[in-house]
Amino acid sequence: MQFICDVAQGQAWFRIETEAEATRESELMRHAVEKHFRRAREEALHSFNPAGVPFIEQDIMRASHVRRMMPIFLTLRDAEGAALVTAMLPPTGQKDPGFRPILVGPGNSDPYPGHAAAIAALGRHFGIMLDRALCYPYRRGP
Repeated sequence: MQFICDVAQGQAWFRIETEAEATRESELMRHAVEKHFRRAREEALHSFNPAGVPFIEQDIMRASHVRRMMPIFLTLRDAEGAALVTAMLPPTGQKDPGFRPILVGPGNSDPYPGHAAAIAALGRHFGIMLDRALCYPYRRGP
């Protein structure tokens, strides 16, 4: 995992970089981030065109392409390393009208009541608004 930013109360956001990390996040949080990570990685891999890239450089260029094309998957961890929130942001980390950011807590619960300040800090870090009405996909009622 790659450190992204610190937030209040010893919490920090980290980027999920591998399928193994996504699998562990799914296990800890009891949701399907692993499935979404795998699907996004496969789509990015299939969109790579090695034409014109020397064979010796293809692995490096493929990895760079995948990183640019995949959504950014993140996890909020407390000081002891416990997973608190999982996020999926646009590949660029910037506002993208064609991409809906997703933030969920354990078991796809609403992360905003307990972690709104940490979510706001993540939004400030990337320069995007992570509004609950847009980012929490299981919202019911008003």
